[in-house]
Amino acid sequence: MYHPLTIVILTFNEEANIENLLNSLAGVKAPVFVVDSYSTDRTLDILDQRGIPYVQHPFKNYAAQRNWAQSNLPYDGEWVLHLDAGERLTPGMVTWLNDSFDPEVRTVDGYMFARRAIFLGRWIKHGGYHPIYHLRLYRRHLGHCENKVYDQHFVVDGRTARAGKGADLEDGVMSSLRDFTVSHARWAVFEAVESILAEGEPGEVKAKLTGNPIERKRWLKSKVFQRSPLFLRSFLYLFHRYIIKLGFLDGKEGLIFHFLQGFWFRFLVDSTIFEIKQEMKHRPLDVVVQDKYGLDVNVFLNKEPAAV
Repeated sequence: MYHPLTIVILTFNEEANIENLLNSLAGVKAPVFVVDSYSTDRTLDILDQRGIPYVQHPFKNYAAQRNWAQSNLPYDGEWVLHLDAGERLTPGMVTWLNDSFDPEVRTVDGYMFARRAIFLGRWIKHGGYHPIYHLRLYRRHLGHCENKVYDQHFVVDGRTARAGKGADLEDGVMSSLRDFTVSHARWAVFEAVESILAEGEPGEVKAKLTGNPIERKRWLKSKVFQRSPLFLRSFLYLFHRYIIKLGFLDGKEGLIFHFLQGFWFRFLVDSTIFEIKQEMKHRPLDVVVQDKYGLDVNVFLNKEPAAV
């Protein structure tokens, strides 16, 4: 049976998340395809119980896995929707996909969805964190995931539009504060090294102030934030998010989230850049990165991140 839309999910040890995502997909009229990176928990058992087709493929990096999954779909539909295992579709998004999304439309080639960040059980609505748009649905022959180590986006060679109001993705951010801080500590190394190598290489998403929400976000990051002084920019960013963008209205959960994600993480990236550059006064970058983080700089040049 032909389906114009296929939903693609990547998994690796996602037993804590995958059932919630699949439950949220129950009302969507589209097949689901999973690419698993050799999970060792109950992820595959859950997929088998649900009758969800999957294949296993070695993980090199997020972009490579996304693009491989898209190129190896067992379905021939024109449209693809990419989801993370920790996300869920809101009822509004399910309704939009079933009733408002028209796969025959000729004026749009990709759709952006607002993401709801759920942190410690609370929807973070302020601090400039909603709506933040992500391109996830597009004609498969026109789009792909940009090849970056960190902060990747999907790009489409065509016209994009925002999905209807309320057609949001819900993201649990992290299952615990421990997972949140451990993951962000790892990502800080990736972003610091990539920034030193290429001054925050912009990737394939255009940095454009007058562009769509994703292009504006990339412009603010690459043209404003990354050109501001180390350390000072972290304080300014927190002030902007928590005071100017009313992050304080998100309560205690928002205080924790905006401080950790909007200040601590950005300060950690700057501290890592500082640490590496101090070491680079005496030895080259590749030696520093190998000795301090056990990483090969070629991993970043080839866009294949390794665990730290």
